[in-house]
Amino acid sequence: MNAQRSGGRRGRAAKRANAAEHAFDAAWRQWKRPYPPIEQFSADEIEAIHQTSLRVLRDIGIKVLNDEARALYRAAGMTEVDDKIIRFDPGALMALMAHAPSDVTLHSRNPTRTQTLGGPNVGITTSAGSPNCSDLQGGRRPGTQADYDNFCKIAQAFDVIHFIGPVVEPQDIALGLRHLHMTRSIAALTEKIPFVYFRGREAIADSYEILRLAHGLGKDDLPNTCVSYSVANSNSPLQLDALMCRGIIDAARAGQMMILTPFTLAGAMAPVTIPGALVMQNAETLAGLCLSQIVRPGAPVCYGSFTSNVDMRSGAPAFGTPEYVKAAFASGQLARRYNVPLRSSAPTASNAPDAQAAYESHMSLWGALMGGANLILHGAGWLEGGLTISAEKFIIDVEVLQMFAELFKPVEVTEATLAYDAIADVRHGGHFFGTQHTLDRFEAAFYSPLLSDWSNYENYRDRGAVDTTERANRIFFETLAAHEDPALPQDRLEAIDAFIAKRTEEGGADIVQ
Repeated sequence: MNAQRSGGRRGRAAKRANAAEHAFDAAWRQWKRPYPPIEQFSADEIEAIHQTSLRVLRDIGIKVLNDEARALYRAAGMTEVDDKIIRFDPGALMALMAHAPSDVTLHSRNPTRTQTLGGPNVGITTSAGSPNCSDLQGGRRPGTQADYDNFCKIAQAFDVIHFIGPVVEPQDIALGLRHLHMTRSIAALTEKIPFVYFRGREAIADSYEILRLAHGLGKDDLPNTCVSYSVANSNSPLQLDALMCRGIIDAARAGQMMILTPFTLAGAMAPVTIPGALVMQNAETLAGLCLSQIVRPGAPVCYGSFTSNVDMRSGAPAFGTPEYVKAAFASGQLARRYNVPLRSSAPTASNAPDAQAAYESHMSLWGALMGGANLILHGAGWLEGGLTISAEKFIIDVEVLQMFAELFKPVEVTEATLAYDAIADVRHGGHFFGTQHTLDRFEAAFYSPLLSDWSNYENYRDRGAVDTTERANRIFFETLAAHEDPALPQDRLEAIDAFIAKRTEEGGADIVQ
C-alpha cells in the first residue's frame, strides 16, 4: 500500500536500503529553491513602499510598551515623544538593519538536520500555537501534553518537516510550567529545530537552558550557537507590547533567531489596500528587527510576513486568497531589499480537513515558496485560522510538502537521461516499459505518494472507497505507532529533568515579566 511504499522516506520510522535513498533524504532535509522568486511590484513600487514605511516610522512612530526597549531606542538615536511613542531616524534605522545577517544557520543536535535559512534555502515548520487539536476518532478538543507529544513524534517522522512549532497548547499543564514540558518534549522526541515562546524573561531563560542541556553546550556557548527560533508579533496597528519587546531583547542577547511578524489583516488592523497593508507590515517589521540589532549587532533575525485580508461581510480572517499570495510575493521583495531571510506561512480558514483546506493551504504555500520565503510557518496541520491542528490535515500537508520537495530537486540532463539509445531501441509505435533504460530506473523514477490513491475506480471501490481524510487518519496513527525516540545521551536527559524538577519546585515562570 502507498503508506508502506513511502515509509522508506520517513526518518527513523524507516530503514534506508541504499545510498540513493540517503541522497534523496538529504534533498528533502534542506530544500533549495531552484526558481527565481516571483515579484509582485516593480523596483520603483517597492521603493515607494519602503519610503512610505520610513515616513510612518519617522512621523507617526511605534508605540513601545516596554521601558527597557524605549531606553534602547533612545540610546540608538531614536526619539521618544508623548505616550510611549518612539519615532525613528531613517538613517539610523537603516544603519542598524545593515548589521542583520543575510542568512542564519540553526543547529540541530543531529547535524544532518541543521538548517540554513536565506538565499535559496527553505525550511518548513509544523503548525503552531493552536489551542485545540482534532482527529476523526476524538473530534475537536482542547490540547493536552499527550496531544503535544504525539504531534512532535509525527513531525520527527517526516524529512520535509524541518522545524517544530508549538503545535498545540497543552492545557492540562499550568501556564507557568507549560514551557518546561513543551521544551523537554521537543528535545527528547525530535531532532527538529525548536520554537521558544516569548512568554516572559523567566520562561525564555528556562527554555534556552533546556535546549543548552540537550545540545551539551557550555554555559557561554549558547549565544554563539543558534539552536531555536521565536516569533515576536507586533500588535497592529503600530504597537510593540511589553512581552514581545522582552522577547526580542532576550533572544538577541542569547543569539537565537527572532522573527518579527505583524498580523496585518487588510481592512481590519491594516489599510484595506495591499500596498497600504504592506507599508504597515514593513514599518512594524523594521521597528522590531532594528531593536534586535541595537541589543546585539548581527543578531539572527527573519522578516515576518503574514499580511492577508478579511471577509468584508463578517470581518473574519481569510487565507489562501489572491490577496494573500500577492502580499507574499511583495514581502519577498521587501525582505530581499533588506537582505534578510523571509518567513511566510501556509494557512487556511477552513474548519475541516476538506477541499477548501487543501486548496487554500496550497495557494498560501505556493505564494510563499514562489515569492522567495526561506521559512514556512504553519506548514503542516493548520485548520480553522490556526485555532485547531488536525491529524488528518497534517498528513495531507505532508503530501503536498513532499511534492514541493521533489519539485525543487534538480533534474539532471546527461547523455543517459536524454535517453537517445532507449528511443532508438523502441523506435516507432513501441513502448518503454521493458527497456533496460526503464528497468534501471523505474523504482525511483517518479515521486511515490504518501497519501494519494492512484488506483482505478474498481480497485478503489473494492478496497472500501476509503477517502483522503480516512487514509490520512490511518497514516497518522500508523506513523505514531512506529515512532522511536531519537538518541539523546542519558546524562543530558537527566540534567534536563533535574532542571525541570528544580524550576517546578520554585513555582515555574512568571509569564507577565
